[in-house]
Amino acid sequence: MNPRIVGIAGPFRGDVFPLRDGDVSIGRESSNDLCITDAALSRRHCLLMPKSEQFAIRDLGSRNGTRVNGVPVDEQLLSHGDQIAIGSSLLIFLLREDELHLERNPVELTETAEIGNSALLLRPEDALYGRPDRGIATLPQTARVASDLSALLKIAGGIGGIRDQDSLQWQLLGMIFDLVPAERGAVLLFDRTGEFSSAVAWDRVRGPGHPVRVSRSVVQRVRRDCVGVVVNDVSGDEVFNQIRTLAELSVSSLLCVPLVVSGTAVGAIYLDSQAPGEHFDDHHLQVMTAVAGIASIALDNVRQWQQLRQENQGLRAVVDLEHDMIGASPRMKNVFNFIRRVAPTDSTVLIEGESGTGKELVARAIHRNSPRSDRPFVAINCAAITETLLESELFGHEKGAFTGAVSQQQGKMEAAEGGTLFLDEVSELAPSLQAKLLRVLQEREFERVGGTRPIKLDIRLIAATNRLLLEAVQGGTFRKDLYYRLNVVAVTMPPLRERREDIPSLTDHFIAKARRKCKARMKSLSTEARSYLINYDWPGNVRELENAIERALVLGSTESILPDDLPEALLEAGSPATESSAKYHDRIREVKKQLVLQALQQADSNYIEAAKALGMHPNSLLRLIRTLDLKAAVKLERGSSNQ
Repeated sequence: MNPRIVGIAGPFRGDVFPLRDGDVSIGRESSNDLCITDAALSRRHCLLMPKSEQFAIRDLGSRNGTRVNGVPVDEQLLSHGDQIAIGSSLLIFLLREDELHLERNPVELTETAEIGNSALLLRPEDALYGRPDRGIATLPQTARVASDLSALLKIAGGIGGIRDQDSLQWQLLGMIFDLVPAERGAVLLFDRTGEFSSAVAWDRVRGPGHPVRVSRSVVQRVRRDCVGVVVNDVSGDEVFNQIRTLAELSVSSLLCVPLVVSGTAVGAIYLDSQAPGEHFDDHHLQVMTAVAGIASIALDNVRQWQQLRQENQGLRAVVDLEHDMIGASPRMKNVFNFIRRVAPTDSTVLIEGESGTGKELVARAIHRNSPRSDRPFVAINCAAITETLLESELFGHEKGAFTGAVSQQQGKMEAAEGGTLFLDEVSELAPSLQAKLLRVLQEREFERVGGTRPIKLDIRLIAATNRLLLEAVQGGTFRKDLYYRLNVVAVTMPPLRERREDIPSLTDHFIAKARRKCKARMKSLSTEARSYLINYDWPGNVRELENAIERALVLGSTESILPDDLPEALLEAGSPATESSAKYHDRIREVKKQLVLQALQQADSNYIEAAKALGMHPNSLLRLIRTLDLKAAVKLERGSSNQ
């Protein structure tokens, strides 16, 4: 025997607790053997106790009680497959090693005839309890009404704090059995098409594992008309006697009420009994309609809470994602979502994209948001080191492995143990190193250069390339088997020209970064310069933009970055987009040419004197002459002045 309890709903869901020789206490206090923060649990809720070769459960005077197979108990011996409801959790007690197929009573829908004339119906406007226009004082002053109100208050308190839909259904069903003399019950929830999306059921007579048969026609009528239904003497009813499954069970009474949210039936509570002396009456229907009203509010609250929790988790994932990248374009959002999905895993990642798009930043972000974040991140550029040196750099070497190997040397792979190894420009690996890398990925072990002992390795590999590896495979320069080992999950970094909407925010970031790096004064970006930046194609991508901004910040002589402060190639190719702005900039360019030529003419082509006259640094004037393409004109004036 292997006595244990398994959580199948609520906070204990999925947990397995072995039961040994001693008592096991369950409750909200930390001193319990099984402790969980659950408002529906009492501080010391119940006790599991070994008795000879059996186990018993004892309720410790808990507020919401302890139920075994839907029946409240003070103390009871447990049998294999018994279901225990405590607080918001449902547990199953197991002795044998068989599968957990007994964890629920399955619900079986039966095709039945329509409800006959003997059915008792209750419409919402006829409900006794829960009407906003009807206070307690208007209710009949009887002991039964007082008992019902007390039970309704207990149910409201018992399920009001539950934040798990499955737990809510189980807890509700257990409390219903305290209130109504039902032998079987089911809480059913509908999807948008009217089919069942969730169902929990108990058979108090036959125990767990036996199906609870539910009349589809009864439930559909309740859902369609939002009415409560009671049918007594089912076996004697001319219509219901034709229902084979109900006749087999000798069901004598059934009750069904809708769970209504915003005027729509989102579920139903279904009860039946075969005991001849226990019939559901109008009072049971009134009470269950009130219970359904309370449960509908609790169910709607749970769904709203779960939706808010999912949204909150999504927002937290966005906020908590650590990275050093700038961008809010759709292409970059896809990259951030990719990082968020793959970071928690250990999958090998391939990052493709043009040079300067930020592939290493993606690799670092994946590492930083992974469980390996507290371990090393080791990067190596495969294109920057010769083949012979790269092998030693990657795998390390033993003493005496080659000339100059005077001591044992640890390689990058070994240095990344437990962390992440980033191989940039992996397409540049020589064929021999490709074979060795393939073995690392397959066997998770390697040998140092000159070594004979395999060394086990626990790393995550991220590779990057500015070439399409598949084309390299087709061209015969890259191993196909290694490509498939690397291409487990892949992402392509978008070039800057495909996310131009990110250029303004990137520019602001690089201005601030260059100001700190070069200790220069802060400058703003002129509208004209911004237009040039946005319309340029950026073959060097983000890296080229950063260099252009740093150059403009350092060399610019005004309080803002002007088009003339930008690189010549950018000015030639990145003209403003609109015709009107192009005319404006052409006119400004002509005025600048005239000013420079006039100053040079007045200074007899002495560019130092001309710069003084213009209020510029001589180097800035020379750069402006090149930008304005005035070299030829300046030479002519210098030539004429020398005659």
